[in-house]
Amino acid sequence: MTNQHGQVTDLRYLQLLARQYPTVQAASTEIINLQAILNLPKGTEHFMSDLHGEYEAFTHILNNASGAVREKVDILYENSMPQQERRQLATLIYYPEEKLKEVAEHTEDLNEWYKLTLHRLIELCRLVSSKYTRSKVRKALPKDYAYIIDELLNTNYEVHNKRAYYEQIISTIISIDRADDFIVALCEVIKRLVVDHLHIVGDIFDRGPRADRIMDMLMEHHSVDIQWGNHDVLWMGAATGSRTCIATVLNNSITYNNLEVIEVGYGISLRPLALFANEVYSNTDCSCFTAKTLDATSFDAKDLALAARMHKAVAVILFKLEGQTILRNPQFGMNDRLLLDKIDYEKRTVRIGDTDYPLADCDFPTVDPADPYALSEQEAVLMRQLSDAFQNSEKLQRHVKFLYSKGGLYKCYNGNLLFHGCIPMNPDGTLMAFSIGCPPKAGRAFMDHAESVARQGYYAKPGSPEKQFGRDFLWFLWCGRNSPLFGRDHIATFERALLRDQQTWVEEKNPYYRYCAQEEYCEKILAEFGLHGPHCHIINGHIPVKSKDGESPIKANGRLVVIDGGFCRAYQKTTGIAGYTLIYNSWGMRLASHQPFSGLEDAVRENTDIVSTSVLFERMESRIKISETDTGAELKKNAADLQWLLSAYRKGLIKEAHEG
Repeated sequence: MTNQHGQVTDLRYLQLLARQYPTVQAASTEIINLQAILNLPKGTEHFMSDLHGEYEAFTHILNNASGAVREKVDILYENSMPQQERRQLATLIYYPEEKLKEVAEHTEDLNEWYKLTLHRLIELCRLVSSKYTRSKVRKALPKDYAYIIDELLNTNYEVHNKRAYYEQIISTIISIDRADDFIVALCEVIKRLVVDHLHIVGDIFDRGPRADRIMDMLMEHHSVDIQWGNHDVLWMGAATGSRTCIATVLNNSITYNNLEVIEVGYGISLRPLALFANEVYSNTDCSCFTAKTLDATSFDAKDLALAARMHKAVAVILFKLEGQTILRNPQFGMNDRLLLDKIDYEKRTVRIGDTDYPLADCDFPTVDPADPYALSEQEAVLMRQLSDAFQNSEKLQRHVKFLYSKGGLYKCYNGNLLFHGCIPMNPDGTLMAFSIGCPPKAGRAFMDHAESVARQGYYAKPGSPEKQFGRDFLWFLWCGRNSPLFGRDHIATFERALLRDQQTWVEEKNPYYRYCAQEEYCEKILAEFGLHGPHCHIINGHIPVKSKDGESPIKANGRLVVIDGGFCRAYQKTTGIAGYTLIYNSWGMRLASHQPFSGLEDAVRENTDIVSTSVLFERMESRIKISETDTGAELKKNAADLQWLLSAYRKGLIKEAHEG
C-alpha cells in the first residue's frame, strides 16, 4: 500500500522487505548500490524481426550483434592490428569452436597464438563489461571459469606483482590444455555482454528451414522478449491441436517444400498424409499445387510429385476446416471467404463477390457439393492423427510454452512500442473496433483482450467452449479480417492456388499501413499505449521493406522503424536485401541493413561477415543512463521502499535482526 505521494505505508509489506534486508546496514548498502546503478549507461538492446526459420543468418546476426561485436574489436585494435587479423578475431568470437579447429590446422606455433588471443579476448571482455556492475558481470560468467575470468578482468596489469600473477594464469591455462575451453568461454561472455536484451518482433516460423533451431537458441538467451507474429500464433494454434491451424501449417510448409522443420525438427510423421494423398489424389491433376523451391533441380521428380499430391490433399482439407471455423464464429465477419459452396463444377467457375472466375482445377474427389465443408471419413481420421502428433511433440510444446511465457502481442519498453503487424485503423484514421468475444474494443484495449483469448486457446480446460474459441481465435489472428497480426482485408490462399487471374490475389492492407507513414498518427498510436516524448518510436515488422525500390525503413520523421527487410530468402528478390536489424544503445539508435549470408563454412574459413550497412538515425544529446529507462524506474521504486524501511527501523516500527 502507498499513500497519495507513492510512499510505502503498509507495515506488512515493510516486514516482508525486512526479511531480505534485516538491518539498517543491509538496507543502506542496497540503497547505495541502487543509486550507483542508476548512473551507469543504459544496456544495449538488439531488435530482430521476421526470421522465418533462417537459422544460419539468425545465428550470425545474433553472434555479431548486428555489427556491434566488430565495432568493439575495431575500437580496441583499429590502430594496432591489420584488418585481416581483426576479421579473424571477430569470427573467433562469433564461432569459437569452429574457428579453433580451423586455426589449429593452419597455425605453426599454436601456444603463441593462444597467448596473444587470450590477451586480446580479455581486453575485449574488459571493454564490454565496463558499463556493468561487477555483480552483473559475475552473473554472466560461465560457472566453470567464473573465478578465473573475474580475476583477469579485475587485475591491474600496470602493477608489477599483479602482472606476473596475470601472466601465470594465462600460461597455466595453455600448459594444461584448457586454452580452447577458456577461449570459448571468453567469446560467449563477450557476446552476452555486448547485448543486454534481445527483442524478437515476430515471425520466427515458416518458409525457412529450421525455426526450431532458432527457438532453441532463444530459449538459451539470457534476456529476451518476443512479440508474436501471425506465423507464430499459427504454430501456437497448431500446438493446441487446432485442426484448422495444423492444416494451415502443413499447407504453408508444403507450399515452400519445407517439411524438415516438421519431420526432423519436431518429430511429427507426415507418413499418414503421404499415404492418404497417394491413395486419393494419385489420378488427379495436381499441377496447381506444385511446391515452390529456390532450386528445383535439387529435388527428385517423384518427390516433387508426391509433394504436389500432399499439398492438394491438405489444401482441400484446409478450405473445409476454414469454412467450419468461419461458420462457427460469425463474429469474425468472414462469411465472404466461404468459397467451396460457390463452385459451379459444370462451368468450372467460382463466384467471389458478384463475379464468376474460371478455376484452374476443380477435381476435388473428397468434396461433397451438397455438404462441401464436411471432412470425409478418411480426412477426419487423418486430421485426428495429425492433431495428436502436434499435441504430443514434446519439443513443439516446450517451444510454444516459451512463446507464451516470453511473448505477447505488443510490448512497451524504454519508450518504444513493439508489435509485429499493425494497430488496426478505419479508413478515416480512427482506431478500428472489434466485437469478437467482447464489447467493442479498439487500440490497446483490443490488443489486451486479443492476447488474453490467445492464451485461453492454449491454457483453457480441454474440451471447454473457452478452449475451442481460443483455438479459433488463434487462427483469426493468423489471417482474420484486419487482425492486428495479419493487417489485411483477407488472405487469398484459395485464389492463389486455383485462380489464374492475379488480380484476385491482391490482399488489401489495413489503412494503418497508409497512416503510419505520418508522424501525427504514429504519435496518436504511441499515446494510446501511454508513450509520449520526442524519443518514443514504433518498432514494426511484418511488411517487407522494398529497399531495392528506394523504400526507407524509417518513416514518419523517425517515429516508425520497420525492421522486416527480408531475412527469408523467398522475400529477398522483392526486398533486395536480407533483413534489417536495430541496435539501441546508450548513445542512440542504429539501423543495420544486411546482405544475404553466404553460410557458416565461408564465415569460418574466409572470416566473411554479413555485409551490413549501418545508419545512426537518432543520436542522443547525452549518454542515456539506467535512471532514464524502465529498469531505472523500478530501481527508483525499490530505493524509495528501502528508504521507508530505514525510516521504519529508526522509528522503532520494525525491529532490526540481531547480528551474530
